[in-house]
Parts: sequence; structure tokens; C-alpha cells
Amino acid sequence: MTRTRLPWEVLCLRTTSITARKAPRLWAVVFWLAVWQGCALLVGEGLLLPGPIDAAVSLALLMGSITFWQAAWYSAARILGGFFLAAAAGVLCAGCSCAFQAVRELLRPLVDVVKAVPVASFILLALMCVPARKLSLLISFLIVFPTVYGNVLEGSGRVDPALLEMARVFHVPPARRIRSIYLPQVMPYFRSACSLSLGLCWKAGVAAEIIGLPAGSVGERLYTAKIYFETPELFAWTAVVVALSALSERLILGLLDRICGRMGGA
Repeated sequence: MTRTRLPWEVLCLRTTSITARKAPRLWAVVFWLAVWQGCALLVGEGLLLPGPIDAAVSLALLMGSITFWQAAWYSAARILGGFFLAAAAGVLCAGCSCAFQAVRELLRPLVDVVKAVPVASFILLALMCVPARKLSLLISFLIVFPTVYGNVLEGSGRVDPALLEMARVFHVPPARRIRSIYLPQVMPYFRSACSLSLGLCWKAGVAAEIIGLPAGSVGERLYTAKIYFETPELFAWTAVVVALSALSERLILGLLDRICGRMGGA
């Protein structure tokens, strides 16, 4: 007998299938690499626009150095650290806002300001009081928090009131209410927030490193490559940022999908 899927399971599966369809096909990647190579040939100056082969060679040389892996780890640890802290804080604050209207009203101006202020302004203001080595963590946190908070709060507001009333009548413990009622409803909204904010936090985090120049970071290496006109290396480090962003998104969203699957099978 086929089990009927719950609405939140359908939404999770639909989101996963959309993500899979967005994955670039090989022919599309080859096409744009060919366009890149054609533009490089038209420019005819590797200092201005190196081809993909030059960038790949530069990347291979970088990967042979221990400082490359140290820089990648340095930036990934801080940017993803800011992401996870923001995700936890966003869920916690959304839960408090759902339970207490006063908390929601208190946080609303703060969230609106964080969403409206340009990233560059945050970076420059933060540099006055935050060490450069912690700047990317803070900026990543500020970029991710409003999205997670808003999505989780919206998901919490869509919980069926009849289920909540039934839980109240039968004196269901709060922990079980969260696990059985709120979590299945909120999980798709949380996953969507993570999908939206992961790429943004990488872009903002690396931008913070380029401005703050913490020693040993990817942002510092990008800035150094630009200063010394090492354009193939600049493209190589840019490719590293794209790869790290895509890899972290694939791993985190894959983990969330597995959690959704286990909840559905329970």
C-alpha cells in the first residue's frame, strides 16, 4: 500500500527536484568555457583576460602549495561559521517571535535595518570595532540572519491551528509539539532560506576579506593577485570561491534533505 506524502514532504521533494534541474549540464559549461576562450583570443592580452586554460594552470600550481589549502580553510571556517551561527540565531529568534508578539515587534526594526544597509557599509562600520580576522564571520552572520529568521517565522505562522488546539487539549509536551508539529512545517522554509543565503554569505564574506585583508585569507590572495596584475591567479582564486560555495551548498542542502527523508520515514 502506497503511503500518502505529507505536504511538507512534497514541498521538500519539489525543492530538491528544482535544485537538481538547476544543476548545469556539461554542454552548457563547455559552451561558456568556449565563449570565455573566444573572448580571450579576441582580446589577445593575457594580462587583461586570460583564457580558461591559463586559469586552470594557475589553479593547479596554487593547489600544489600548502598556503592555498590554509587560505581556503581559513576563509571557509569563518564564512561557514557565520552561516551556522546565523542559522541557529535565526531559528531561535523566530521561535521566540512566534511565541511572543513583543519579541517580534522588538526585532522587526533591527531585521529591516540589516536587510536594507549595503554590505560595503556594514564592512566599513565593522572594521572600526572588529578585528579583520573576524570580519568575514560577522558579515556572513548579518547576511544570513534576516533570511533565516524571516523564512522560519513565516513557516511557523503557517502551522495548522487545529493541530495546535489538539495538542493543547491533549496536553502534548512542548518538546513533542516542536518535533511533531512545528518542525515538519518549518523545515522546507528553513531549507529554502539556507539555499538562498549560502551563496550570498560566501560573496559577502570574501568581499569583507578583500576590504579587511586578514592575513592568510582567500580575500587577501585575491587582492594581492589584483595588485600585482596576476590575472590568471585572480581568476583561479575566483573559481575557488565559486567551487567552495557550490560544495558547501551541496553538502548542507543534502544533509537537510536527508533529515527531511528520515522525518518522513518516521
